[in-house]
Amino acid sequence: MAFDSPLNLLAAAALAERLRAGEVGAFPTDTLPALAVSTAAAAALWQLKQRPARKPLILLGADGASLLALLGMEAPPAWGAMAARGWPGALTLVLPARGPLAEALNPGGGSLGLRVPACGRTRALLRLSGPLASSSANLSGQPPCTSPEALAAAFPGLALLGPLPWPRGSGLASTVLAWQAGNPTDPWRLLRQGAVEFPGELLG
Repeated sequence: MAFDSPLNLLAAAALAERLRAGEVGAFPTDTLPALAVSTAAAAALWQLKQRPARKPLILLGADGASLLALLGMEAPPAWGAMAARGWPGALTLVLPARGPLAEALNPGGGSLGLRVPACGRTRALLRLSGPLASSSANLSGQPPCTSPEALAAAFPGLALLGPLPWPRGSGLASTVLAWQAGNPTDPWRLLRQGAVEFPGELLG
């Protein structure tokens, strides 16, 4: 398929500044490209994707400690242990959360999905921007965009992390695990099997 939309490529520092200012941008990850914006401007991401607000956004960060600290509650050892197994990597953890950040990314939901991607360029960007609200790079209900050219065609003018080429991702979505507080013998529930095998890689 041919794409003729111009690419709006920005260096990491310039893109981080745009993201902090509330502009949506896109970048590669170890799975699929992501759309992202500052957490204070999360509504812009739902609007751009034409995504129902009932579908929560994911919080991406450069390291696990900084993400777990944003849950608005003390993280039990089991959360940190699973994060250490799966981060950086293709694992999203859905954990109980409270406070304004949780409400901004998952209105009324009482939880947050967290991930530290295993893409060095993306983590370098996240260290500049701080944690970002993120979602898959597609219009709601459409297949994910897998290249910067496809992103530029779907979202004309969107700021993209430069330079090219982007690191190649797996092409698979992340594996999603949710914490089940009331089930001490089997505390993790698989919501989506993705690039990381569960059980197996994460419990082996």
